[in-house]
Amino acid sequence: MAEKSMIGGQAVLEGVMMRRGGVRALAVRRSDGVIVVERRPWFSLTRAAWLKKPFLRGFPVLLETLVNGIQTLNRSSWYASRDEAETELKGWQVALVLGVSLLFAAGLFVVAPHFLSLVMFWLGWSGDVDGLLFHLWDGLFKFAIFVGYIVVIARIPEIRRVFCYHGAEHKVLAAFEAGGEVSAVTAAAFSRLHPRCGTTFMLFVFSMAIILHAVCVPAFVFLWEPGSAVVKHAGALLFKLFLIVPVSAFSYELIRAAARMGNGFCGVCLRAPGLFLQRLTTQEPDHAQLEVAVAALAGSLDAGEKAQLVLSSSVINA
Repeated sequence: MAEKSMIGGQAVLEGVMMRRGGVRALAVRRSDGVIVVERRPWFSLTRAAWLKKPFLRGFPVLLETLVNGIQTLNRSSWYASRDEAETELKGWQVALVLGVSLLFAAGLFVVAPHFLSLVMFWLGWSGDVDGLLFHLWDGLFKFAIFVGYIVVIARIPEIRRVFCYHGAEHKVLAAFEAGGEVSAVTAAAFSRLHPRCGTTFMLFVFSMAIILHAVCVPAFVFLWEPGSAVVKHAGALLFKLFLIVPVSAFSYELIRAAARMGNGFCGVCLRAPGLFLQRLTTQEPDHAQLEVAVAALAGSLDAGEKAQLVLSSSVINA
């Protein structure tokens, strides 16, 4: 069970990626109905032993997850569209997409909430950046933007289908972790919510960011003592970006701890908000989508571990 719990996944365009150790397997249903499975090595930034230690591994794991996610999305788009003109992203292209994605996330979830909190200060409803109320407003705006963003993109038909594959990924993982036969039929009976989901991780990130920003940013501003208000807020924003390293480190350990706590009171309380939020980022999958998730899981396993899996007859290996 301990080894089974190390499997994670990601929903992509018309498919699912499953990761097990140093392997990632992508399963995509093509327009002709065939499920194609591709097995590749997992790009890792934590090969060194010291980078695998608690509270050091969180940020490298976040970066490597983003890199593998971008590569997998690119491959799923190619398989789903069967566009011969579309090619695999090169290293510099992955780096560029990663950089743009991080800038977009920083603008949406760091700069925008800070500016809105500054508006609250100008209106007299908050203290300045060195006060607790400023960061409580900042955290409120972070959550509001995050939830609003999910609600808006969920209205896009293609994204809604990705959310269905997200639910399929969770159901198949739950069926596998429970033991017994794993098929599209048996997986359908399990919950589409999973405690180790990336949505839960993002919720932990926002919660940890509120705590660390409220403690560290006022201390930073106090020690720095800039003369200009513009410089003070610019410096605070840059410091918040730096804090993503400890924020991701603490959040990663927290989500792993919550998954290990089982159904005790603390474990249930830690997982509950993330599971609730997953009701927005997952949808109930159909039988065909569950078949794709089972194929992705099979691709991530070794030959001797697939005995309990029942695959669709339309599965082929890339």
